[in-house]
Amino acid sequence: MIEIDGAEGEGGGQAVRNACALSLVTGESVRITNVRARRSKPGLMRQHVTAIEAACAIGGATCEGLVVGSSDLTFLPGRVTAGEYRFSVGTAGSTGLVLQTVLMPLLLADGPSRLVLEGGTHNMLAPPFEFIERSFLPIVRRMGGQVEVRLIRHGFYPRGGGRIDADITPGPLQPIECLTRGEALGVSACALFAGLPMSIAEREIAMVRKAFGWSERECFMRELPVDQGPGNILLLEAQFEQVTEIVSGFAQLGVTAEQNREDGGRADARLSGVRCLCWAVSRRPIAAADGPGGRRRVHHRQAERACPHVGDGDRAFHRAAYPVRAAGGRGACCDDRLSGPRSAMYGSRCPPQHEG
Repeated sequence: MIEIDGAEGEGGGQAVRNACALSLVTGESVRITNVRARRSKPGLMRQHVTAIEAACAIGGATCEGLVVGSSDLTFLPGRVTAGEYRFSVGTAGSTGLVLQTVLMPLLLADGPSRLVLEGGTHNMLAPPFEFIERSFLPIVRRMGGQVEVRLIRHGFYPRGGGRIDADITPGPLQPIECLTRGEALGVSACALFAGLPMSIAEREIAMVRKAFGWSERECFMRELPVDQGPGNILLLEAQFEQVTEIVSGFAQLGVTAEQNREDGGRADARLSGVRCLCWAVSRRPIAAADGPGGRRRVHHRQAERACPHVGDGDRAFHRAAYPVRAAGGRGACCDDRLSGPRSAMYGSRCPPQHEG
């Protein structure tokens, strides 16, 4: 049985999700202690429990200690079975993080699967749907996996009530290189809002245009039905030949639209954990230029422990492929105009109940 200290590195929920996914892929049981020990509210939250329940459902697995608040759990994998599944977080917890937990095992299953995921689609401290659709899944497709997702209904914190559907077609995953982002293709800013005054979105867009010099054509607002709110997210997108980067900022009580624009303009690191998971499943490194490496190094070590096929040669390749940048450095995925110290996903103002 593999043992993982959940307090290592950032001490968040990604270690739990990756551990369960890798356990289903390798057939190795795993015990995780000190779950989310570095979060302001340690232990499993509702969205983590749902993600692990989903892993148990698709993989015939059992899990000891699977209750909200638990800091110690043991995951015993079974056989992954393709099929149609429906999972509901029951709160505004992230549907995207549940998808990340079950995606890799289902890509290696013996047939196609369809998922219905209900809960939050646009949450702080979690990748919004647009990131899953435009940044993460294109990389999975380049590796050989076929995944299509559809946003049926938006779900903002704290109300939730969102839904995404996913169709997953298994296929062999191949290593890829993400060392350069390629030529710039375009940028855009979108302020989504529901059940809130339009003036909030107008101010956000005005700040983006002032700060980045983007044109009116590149910046727009989209009002959603009132019953999908209240909620607001500012999405900044930079498209390149090899990658699309999306960063976001969320409306919060006591935070002005101008401050939300500043949060939305900070660089993102969401691909770190899921990229290491893809690498482990494909049995080779995904060569990529990365930013500051503490978060990424933890996920790499976890994947390495779960997958014994990773030898010294692969470690050397990985060290060469992931150059450690100085603080404030940029990875190949980040647009200069979206660069900054940290993503809004890690902002201190985010509610602790939705920390990853």
